[in-house]
Amino acid sequence: MINPMDLTGKMILVTGASSGIGRETCRCLSELGARVVLAARNKERLAATAATLEGTGHCTEPFDLSLVDQVPDWLQDVAKRLGSLDGVVHCAGISITQPMRLWNVNDTDRLMKINLYACFALASGLRRKLVRKKGSSLVLISSVGGIRGYPGLVMYSASKAAIIGLTRSLALELALDGVRVNCVAPGLVDTEMLQETRLVLTEQQIADLTKEYPLGIGKPRDVANSIAFLLSDASRWITGTTLVTDGGCTA
Repeated sequence: MINPMDLTGKMILVTGASSGIGRETCRCLSELGARVVLAARNKERLAATAATLEGTGHCTEPFDLSLVDQVPDWLQDVAKRLGSLDGVVHCAGISITQPMRLWNVNDTDRLMKINLYACFALASGLRRKLVRKKGSSLVLISSVGGIRGYPGLVMYSASKAAIIGLTRSLALELALDGVRVNCVAPGLVDTEMLQETRLVLTEQQIADLTKEYPLGIGKPRDVANSIAFLLSDASRWITGTTLVTDGGCTA
């Protein structure tokens, strides 16, 4: 019996591949047989991630996704050199803790370029015929911050909520091209970013934060598994959905 989660022979591009959820997603996809194209700005960290992958045929593509208007042509160039893509995952993202009284448009613009505008730019690139294979899949990363509110994260939450709406509309438009579009909304995940946060929190604050998660704080692999599912044939009849992966935080 064929395993619908098997990604053997598929080529998938992952942004934000040098750390956190993006890095673990690359590892997960390689274990399922995919060839992975790793994208991020830092060449050395990309190479370090690539060295941990299973199988062969993986490659690194350093690129700055804040150059939003160049993304579609970059994606087309990648496909021209390496072959058409079966999927794209946008794990790259930034978070800015910024109370309303400190808001400024430059920080917001920087955040929106990576978190939101790059999503649309990747979709635009993937829509080009020579870039995608039949039945390709685009997976975007939202957050529980796009579902519930968090003080000090107003613009971050706005960007992640927008991804949910973007996913629904893109799914309808790209269905005509045979492209599925879904997103994953993770809760708090034990990545480098969380480790940095722990350094400035008291033990009581950490305990209070953990209580919000009935199943505990997540691991990067928990989110990577959800992403792999949405890329695989196991989800062939799913598009326009948001898969909340949050240990019960929003239940």
